[in-house]
Amino acid sequence: MEQLIQNQMISAAVQLEKHLDSELDRLETLNADDLEKLREQRIQQLKKQAQQRQEWKSNGHGEYAELADEKEFFAISKKSPNIVCHFYRDSTPRCRIVDMHLKVLASKHLEARFCKVNAERCPFLTERLRIKVIPSIALIKDSKTKDYIVGFTDLGNCDDFSTEMLEWRIAQSGAIEYSGDLLTPPDVKKQKKPSNMKTIRGGYDSDDSDIDFDD
Repeated sequence: MEQLIQNQMISAAVQLEKHLDSELDRLETLNADDLEKLREQRIQQLKKQAQQRQEWKSNGHGEYAELADEKEFFAISKKSPNIVCHFYRDSTPRCRIVDMHLKVLASKHLEARFCKVNAERCPFLTERLRIKVIPSIALIKDSKTKDYIVGFTDLGNCDDFSTEMLEWRIAQSGAIEYSGDLLTPPDVKKQKKPSNMKTIRGGYDSDDSDIDFDD
């Protein structure tokens, strides 16, 4: 398996090098008019990106907020194709750990709407999305539920996983953009090579397992 991954990485590096060589050759043949066109295209691209960011912010992106009810959830689904929704309940301490991480990620990833829903107050939505374990995070891409993060099993099965670990796991669904290595969890890399990056801890000692919402 490791050899296969190495071969894929080598192949990708070769293709990238060929692409860069091709781009350099193309740039060397451009005249003044061509360069001006490229400059104008870049300006338009930056303007479009700025407009998109402003639109995201006006739709609540960039903040981690609680939705009042199911009606609000369906309303944001019409405006935001990428949604990261945490289903929680007040009596589950692990939900507070998820809150801290998602608050950080919401400000970093404007391309997705980060929100939370009280599962006990939204029974219809909870049942429709088949939420059984609290905490659970529903990952919605292009208005379709692509994946779920159920409890902390996919996050190292521990309470002190890093924000980067949750970011990596969310990115598996495509709900957020990710520039890192999707094949290797970041916390695994840290175990191999010590790092000064901090983790967010829950601030309590607990051996409680994830809670089945049907209990």
